[in-house]
Amino acid sequence: MSLVKNVEFLRRLSKLHEINGFGNGLGNGLGTGLGTGLGDIARGLTPAAHSPLLEITGFGANPGDLRMLSFVPAKLQQMPALVVVLHGCGQTAAGYDLGAGWSTLAERYGFALLMPEQQRANNAQGCFNWFNPEDTARDQGEACSIRQMIARMVADHGIDQHRIFVTGLSAGGAMTSAMLATYPEVFYAGAVIAGLPYGVASNVREALNGMLQSPSRPAGELGDLVRNASAHRGPWPKLSVWHGSADRTVNPANANEIVKQWLDVHHLPPAPMSEGMVDGYPHRVWWNDDGETIVESYTITDMAHGTPLGIADNDERYGAEGAFLIEAGISSSHHIASFFGLTERVSQPRNAGAGCRGRAAAAFDIATYGQAKAATKTATRSDRCRRRHYPRADGGRPDEISQAGSAISVSPRGRVVNSAGTNPLFCSAFREINLNQIPNCAFNGTWQADKFRPMMGATRQG
Repeated sequence: MSLVKNVEFLRRLSKLHEINGFGNGLGNGLGTGLGTGLGDIARGLTPAAHSPLLEITGFGANPGDLRMLSFVPAKLQQMPALVVVLHGCGQTAAGYDLGAGWSTLAERYGFALLMPEQQRANNAQGCFNWFNPEDTARDQGEACSIRQMIARMVADHGIDQHRIFVTGLSAGGAMTSAMLATYPEVFYAGAVIAGLPYGVASNVREALNGMLQSPSRPAGELGDLVRNASAHRGPWPKLSVWHGSADRTVNPANANEIVKQWLDVHHLPPAPMSEGMVDGYPHRVWWNDDGETIVESYTITDMAHGTPLGIADNDERYGAEGAFLIEAGISSSHHIASFFGLTERVSQPRNAGAGCRGRAAAAFDIATYGQAKAATKTATRSDRCRRRHYPRADGGRPDEISQAGSAISVSPRGRVVNSAGTNPLFCSAFREINLNQIPNCAFNGTWQADKFRPMMGATRQG
């Protein structure tokens, strides 16, 4: 659906006083917002008969009265990850899965998928109640229901509790902010698409103001909203933020406010460490002292309200165009899965003579696993190969490759840094790496990593 069609669709929405989802008496102030017609179009796109999602009952007290739907591929990774995906207003779990392509990604990369679904009895437009304090406080309402679903998935499928992620669109994006704030110890990372910061609305009037105006708030005030949502004091989840610059439903300034909120939580500076273009769109990155990306943001220029779709880095398409699912030449779902560290299947080795896009490169030897076992690595550098987080052999969080003098060592994060320990070189942004091709990375064959798992394409020797 084109930008023009989306904007025209939003202009036609009316009768906003009937939207129970934002409370009675909402009024006509949300003229470009989520109106009654949205549900009808989205329901028409719902592929219930063909959805791979299965409904699960009996997952807890379910105080938010949500439905639990999930997809678990036949071949899960060892220590499998879980991605929680929250749909937007007027959508269903199955409809958003078809549009955004998450079950296809789960099938390809071997992770489990949880897709909570709002019920019309709770919200006439099918929106998660992101602005209702009773649904966004820890251990209450919808937030508690989603947490109970996660616990059920962990118990049923042996989910690695260090590899749980959450993402959502619009109201689902705002609810993603709520889940990250209220249960920060549960999630390793999250991604918000066309959403709002946590805690900026506690009633209908404030919700409208946040969606349409997005007034700027001090960073400390925004950060305190997250810090006060739980007793947790760190570490905090990482975050990827996406927003269309032509969004007339949720003001694009909300993306900056979300970034500001989480930069304050992570004690990171306002200025990005890196700015560039990814698939033709502005991309900003903030990293920590270890060189690990903590917050990133994508601005999808000239895109209206919705989830951006496109061909992924592996030349495959995930999802299908529809209402609020917009062809933009960039696959947000695949990029988000990569940000979560999910797009590598270490159990299925690649051809050792080919790197990303099949371009061959010279091999080099390293020692791994604390036993000094030799392994031959194939390496290549390609701008089309995205962020790579190397899983730890013990199932823990990704490892970091860093430079110590002239040696390369591995410690528990996920970025390559220079000898000064600054200026991440983003070696881990590539599926296979030729360290000799990267500036300031002098490789002498010495690796220190008792928990480092060899890169894809490796063949162990000795």
